[in-house]
Amino acid sequence: MKNLDFVLLLDCYGSFLTEKQRELLEGYYYDDLSLSELAEPLGISRQAVYDRIHRGERRLEALEAQIGAAARLRAARAVFREIETLSSALPGETAAQITEAARRGAALF
Repeated sequence: MKNLDFVLLLDCYGSFLTEKQRELLEGYYYDDLSLSELAEPLGISRQAVYDRIHRGERRLEALEAQIGAAARLRAARAVFREIETLSSALPGETAAQITEAARRGAALF
């Protein structure tokens, strides 16, 4: 089963992978391709694709452990959701303005 946490890590750190690793991970996670679908055009085995994806995933995890951008991104999104929720309790147009600002802020992340 695919761990969709890697989608965020790939967004944050994909440029740090080799071109082949990035292409395979993007195909696997973004395009939802199977190992066989990824292997066939490259003329390699499913096991080779799995190994390359696995190495790429480990690289993404190592980068996250060092840099932590994805964790900060998740935290920022949570803050924007909380602001949106809390602003709904405010009266009138103020609530709508805060909610809209929170949505715009969340869209940046």
